[in-house]
Amino acid sequence: MNRKFVAFFAVAGLTVAALSAGSASAEKAVAIPAAKIDVPRTGTLQTAVFAGGCFWGMEAVFESVKGVKSVVSGYAGGSAATATYDQVITETTGHAEAIKITYDPARVSYATLLRVYFSVAHDPTQLNRQGPDSGPSYRSAIFPQNAQQRAVAAAYIEQLDKARVYPAKIVTRIEQGQFFAAEGYHQDFFARNPYHPYIVHWDKPKVAAFKAAFAPIAR
Repeated sequence: MNRKFVAFFAVAGLTVAALSAGSASAEKAVAIPAAKIDVPRTGTLQTAVFAGGCFWGMEAVFESVKGVKSVVSGYAGGSAATATYDQVITETTGHAEAIKITYDPARVSYATLLRVYFSVAHDPTQLNRQGPDSGPSYRSAIFPQNAQQRAVAAAYIEQLDKARVYPAKIVTRIEQGQFFAAEGYHQDFFARNPYHPYIVHWDKPKVAAFKAAFAPIAR
């Protein structure tokens, strides 16, 4: 069975109101410093690709960031031939559930996106899992789109580990791989399914935590 729907049935006996009340205070952004270096800003749109658990919540968080033009849910790390949800959940494809962010660097920088990613979009200390989902397709990974992004991401991981802002070591991997868009029913899932128990229990608190901690850059 699709693991997201295992989680759905695990909470389906609770009302939406109870889920909201029970989880809203559980999700908080981790206070972390800004990155010491950043990708130079350009006059054209740029892209970033991050993986950090279920793409529904990741997509919702970054769609809430000012300066982000679009977010697409998809898969990264494997081949085009295996970039389908039914194959990815077998945990044999090498893919991670990922998002591709198109953003305006004049309004939001790559380093700021990384700060959101590490602070509240997911838990970078969990190995091959996030929340109720487990397996390498839910790993924490960054897929730099150029050498500058790779250098900034690597330096930031080192900076955060040295600052010991988490109770455990960061396990986020810096990987190579092409991004492939997921099926249409996964796109904008948060916005289209606001009362889905998985969204209510796991993702709405995450988005609320982002807006509380990053109010100046939140839509």
